[in-house]
Amino acid sequence: MKKHFLYTSFVLFLGISTYAQNKTAVRFSQSITKDNAYKHLSVLASDEYEGRETGKKGAWMAADYIRNHFKSFGLKGPVNGDYFQPIDMVTYNLTQSIVTVNGEPRQVLKDFIIYPNNVSLNGFTFNKNSVLFAGYGLNREGYNDLEGLNLKGKVVMIFADGDPFKNEEKPADRAAMRKAMVAKQARLKNLLDLQASAVLLIDASWEKNRDQIKGSYNNGEGQPMLKTPELEARIKSQKTLPVISISPALANDLLKSGGVTIESLQKQIAETKKPASKEVEVSLCATAVKKEVKVRAENVLGFLEGSDPKLKKEILVVTGHYDHIGLTSSGPDKVNNGADDDGSGTTGVLMIAEAFSKAKKAGKGPKRSILFMTVVGEEKGLLGSEWYSEHPVFPLEKTITNLNIDMIGRVDPEHEKQPDYIYIIGSDMLSSDLDRIGKKTNADYVKMNLDMKYNNRTDPNQFYYRSDHYNFAKHNIPVIFYFNGVHADYHQPGDEVSKINFPLLARRAQLVYYTAWELANGLKRPVVDKNEDGTPKH
Repeated sequence: MKKHFLYTSFVLFLGISTYAQNKTAVRFSQSITKDNAYKHLSVLASDEYEGRETGKKGAWMAADYIRNHFKSFGLKGPVNGDYFQPIDMVTYNLTQSIVTVNGEPRQVLKDFIIYPNNVSLNGFTFNKNSVLFAGYGLNREGYNDLEGLNLKGKVVMIFADGDPFKNEEKPADRAAMRKAMVAKQARLKNLLDLQASAVLLIDASWEKNRDQIKGSYNNGEGQPMLKTPELEARIKSQKTLPVISISPALANDLLKSGGVTIESLQKQIAETKKPASKEVEVSLCATAVKKEVKVRAENVLGFLEGSDPKLKKEILVVTGHYDHIGLTSSGPDKVNNGADDDGSGTTGVLMIAEAFSKAKKAGKGPKRSILFMTVVGEEKGLLGSEWYSEHPVFPLEKTITNLNIDMIGRVDPEHEKQPDYIYIIGSDMLSSDLDRIGKKTNADYVKMNLDMKYNNRTDPNQFYYRSDHYNFAKHNIPVIFYFNGVHADYHQPGDEVSKINFPLLARRAQLVYYTAWELANGLKRPVVDKNEDGTPKH
C-alpha cells in the first residue's frame, strides 16, 4: 500500500493521471475518425481551393471554411469577437519590366526576367552603350574574372551558375543548394562593392527550365512579407544592385558586335584556364517599377475557455497551417493540393477542436483554456505564426505549450513497412515535463512508434526550425511538432487526397488530442527547465 501511495502522490505532483486512460477523454475522442478526416480534407485539398496559396482566393476560402466550423462547434472568436486575426502583410510587385536592345523591345519570360527582390523600392532605369562580359564573376585563388577591370558604372554580364573548374552536377540536396545560393550572392555582392550599375545573369538552362522560370517569376509578384517598422526601414534604405536574368539567345545578341558568343567564350575559359573578359558596344536600356501591395491574410482562431477558475487563464495552443503553395505553371495537373502539407494538420486541428467542444457541451470541458489556431503564410516563411507570436491574443507568459501538427496523413519511405509511427520534434528541447507527458500519453492511449530521428537542432534538414511551433519555442514556450516526414509528392501536385492514409491520420490526430487533454487538465503546466540551446536551467 505504501508503495502505491507514494507512486500516486508522485504522479499527482507531476500533474498526470494515476490511471492509464481517462475514460472521459476516450469517450470524446470518438469524433476523431477517418470518415470525419475525409469530410474536411476532401474539401480543403480539392482543386477548387487552388492550393491555398497565401494571399490568394483558395486560402481565403480555406479560412472561411475553418471559421465556419469553429463557429459551428461553439468555439468563441477571441479577436474582439471575431475568428480572424488579420495580418499586416505586403508584397512588393513589379508593375513595369522593360528591356530593349538597340531599340528593339525584348519579351519578359522569353528573353529576360527581372525579379522583384532584385529591385529597390524606387525601381531603376538605365541606358547604356556597352556591356562588359566578365565570365563567371569569380575571384578565387589562381583565377580572377575581374582582375584589371573597372566596373564602376558598367553593366556587367556573367554566367549565373557554375565554376569552370568544377565538374559538378546541379546540387540536389538542401544544404548544397543553399551553399550554391550563398556563393552566387557573394559574387553579386562583390560586383555591387565594385560599383557595377547592373548585372545580367546568363541562365544556361533557360530553354530546359522555361516552365520553372515562369513559375519562379510569378507574374512579377514579390514574396509576401510581414509589414513591420523594421521592414519598412530596411526597404527604404536598401541598396540593391539591379539584376536581370537573361536567356543565352539574348546574351548572344548583346555580344554580336564583338564577334563572339557565350559558347565560344565559355570554351575559351575552359581551355585556357584564364578569364575571357570582353566589353562590347551595344545599346541596352532597362526599366523596372516596383509598388507595395497589401496582401489579405489572416490566422483563424477558435477559443475554448477552461472550466477551472484558477487555471483557465493558462492557454494551450494547438496549431496547423492551412496555406500551401498554390498553382504550378506546368504539367497537366496545375494544382498543388497540399493534402498532406498541411491539409492533414488542419484537418487534425478541426477534429480535435470538435472533440473538445463536445466535451465542454457535456460539462466535461478541460480545466485550462485551449486556443485552436490555423495559421497562414507558413510556406512563405512561418509568417502567420510569427505575427501571432509578436501580436498574441493571449499573453505568451500564460501559454503553457504549443502542439503543432504539420503533415500527418502520409508515410515516408523509411516507414513503408511499419507505418504506425509519427516523428515528434522539440518535445524535450525546453521542457522535460512536456517530453515525459507526451510519451506517457502515447504509451497510455495510442501506442504509436514515436520516432525521434529529427529531434535535434543540428539535423541537416532543420525541421525544428521549419514549422510554426518554432515561433513559440523561440519565446521559451515548450512545443511538440507532429510530422510524418517528406515523401515524393512533397510540394508537388501529387500531394492529393487520394494518397492520404485516413485511418493513420485519425490515429495521429488522436495522439495530439490525448496529449492536449493531459496538458489541459494536469495539475501543473510543463516546467521549462532548459535554455534555448538545450542546456539545463540553473
